[in-house]
Amino acid sequence: MKTNVERAIEIRDVELDGHAQAIRLRTYHPPINRGSLPVVVFFHGGGFVKGAPEQADATCSQLAVAVRALVVSVGYSLAPRYPFPTALCDGLRAGKWVVANAQALSADVKRMAVAGHDAGGNLAAGLAAMARDQAEFRFSAQVLLAPLLDPSMTRIANLDVNVNPDVCAEECASGYRAYLPVVSNRLHPYAAPIESRRLKGLPAAFIASAENDLMHVEAEKYAAELIAAGVPTTAMRYENVAHNELVSRLEVIADVAAFLNKRFGATSVRA
Repeated sequence: MKTNVERAIEIRDVELDGHAQAIRLRTYHPPINRGSLPVVVFFHGGGFVKGAPEQADATCSQLAVAVRALVVSVGYSLAPRYPFPTALCDGLRAGKWVVANAQALSADVKRMAVAGHDAGGNLAAGLAAMARDQAEFRFSAQVLLAPLLDPSMTRIANLDVNVNPDVCAEECASGYRAYLPVVSNRLHPYAAPIESRRLKGLPAAFIASAENDLMHVEAEKYAAELIAAGVPTTAMRYENVAHNELVSRLEVIADVAAFLNKRFGATSVRA
């Protein structure tokens, strides 16, 4: 059943030529649509191997309302059929599509953010770096929600200090094997953001970790590395929250919205 927020949003599906196959974008337009809107490109979770844009309908709708932004959720190609870098390149094409259709979408491409949960957080971080390097468009912010950042899984939390984690280590390892069958790619900075030694120039970051999540350590370590590299970064750990429920928490949406509104306001002033 749709929430009142979801019913207030105009949701459209668009088919786009992806990197290896046609993909689907789902756009969320806020109810008050005057003037140009900032944009949030969003990647759903699913461990690289499952999921679809509609699973994030509630999150994307809430963000569209709270930020008064156009949210574009990417139906990226899934592993193992489509390994790295296909999903990431799908995201790049989605960003280019927004830029090319900015006028029709009422989109302000000077105020663009990238966001994602779980594997989508990995893709969001990778796309932030790819956009920086290719310079075809620029993100002013990145939002990583319980992201998977460490294919080596050497920074996973100790089970003894976690309460009822809802995603186990083997599930993560299986997803990484499917997405990164070429072992050397598990150190590629676009696939393993936490291994990157070139973090300068990345957009300001909001990184949310969940206390009861085995991956909270890598998220918090990546936040520390971004800060050390001079990237404006906000890191929040949410107590008594598990990996999958993080994106359904209203306080998380509120904190993300506050961060994005601040970043989009700063971008608007500079523009």
